[in-house]
Amino acid sequence: MTTVGGRPERPTGMRRAVVLFPGGLTLGNLFFGIFAMISASRGEVGRAVLFIVCGGVCDMLDGRVARATNSGTEFGEQLDSLVDAISFGLAPAMITYFAVLTPTEPGRDRWSWIIVFFFCMCAVLRLARFNITQAGAKKSYFVGLPSPAAGGTLATYHWFAQTPLYQQTIIGDLPWHELVKYLMIGLSLLMISNVRYPAFPRTGLRDWKGVVGSITVLTCLGGAIFLPREFFFPAGLTYVMVGLIGTILQSLSDRPVPIGADDIPDARAIAASDALTVVDANRRRKRRRSRDNPVIPKSPSSSPRSTQEPPE
Repeated sequence: MTTVGGRPERPTGMRRAVVLFPGGLTLGNLFFGIFAMISASRGEVGRAVLFIVCGGVCDMLDGRVARATNSGTEFGEQLDSLVDAISFGLAPAMITYFAVLTPTEPGRDRWSWIIVFFFCMCAVLRLARFNITQAGAKKSYFVGLPSPAAGGTLATYHWFAQTPLYQQTIIGDLPWHELVKYLMIGLSLLMISNVRYPAFPRTGLRDWKGVVGSITVLTCLGGAIFLPREFFFPAGLTYVMVGLIGTILQSLSDRPVPIGADDIPDARAIAASDALTVVDANRRRKRRRSRDNPVIPKSPSSSPRSTQEPPE
C-alpha cells in the first residue's frame, strides 16, 4: 500500500463512503418528512408523527457524523437546511392541518391554511438566516428557535393528545383546537426572533456543567425511549420556555451577555477592530492639528549669530 508522509493512504472507496454517509442521513430525514405528509393525508396521523421523530434523529446525527469524520462540506450544510425546511417546516404544519385545523363542517374556518403558510415561511426565513450567521461553526446557543424544535413540538401534540395525561386531566378540558393555532403562531415568531436557545448540552464528568448536561441527555433519552407520547410535547414546550424566560431575565437584569469559550475568536476580532479604530482616530487627530497649527521653518538669517569666531 502506498504511503503519504509515512502514513498509509486511505482507500478512495472508503473515503467516498465516509463523505456520503452524512448526506445519506440528511436524505433519510427528507424521506421521513415526505412520508409523514403522505401518512397524515391518509389519516394515519400517529404514524406521521413517528416519521417526524425519526427525521429528527437523522437530523441530529448527520451533523455530528460529519464533524466526527471531518467530512463536512458547504454542500452538506445547504442540503441540510433545505431538507429541514420540508421535514420541520412544511411536514409538521401539514400534519397539524390534517389532524386539527381541517374544518369539520363545510364553510367553517376556511382560512386555517394561512397559519400553515406562516409557519412554513418563518421556518424558511429562520434557516436562511442560520446559513449566513451560524452555519458550520461550533456554537453554544442558537439565535431564534431551531426549526427541528419548533416542528417537533408542533407535530408531537397529536401524540400527547392521545395519552391519559391529556384526556383524564384538566389539560384535556382546554380548547386545544383553538390554542394550537396560537401555538403555531408563537412558534413561528420565535423562529425568526432574536431569542437565544441553548445548543446541545456538553457532557462529561470534569465540571458541573458537564455533569448537568449528562443528566439532561440521559433523562431525555430515557423519556424518548420509554414514554415517547408523554415526553416529546411537554419537553418541547419546556425548551421553548427556557429560551424565552432566559432572554427576558437577561434583558431585565441589563447585564452584558457572557462570552462563552466558543465565542472567544469573535471577541478577539471585535477587540482588534476596536483597537484599529482608535489608532486611526488618533492619526486623524494628529493630522488635523498639524493643519491647524503649521510649523513655520526658520530662515538661516533669522537665527542668532554666534559670537564665537570660527577657528582658523
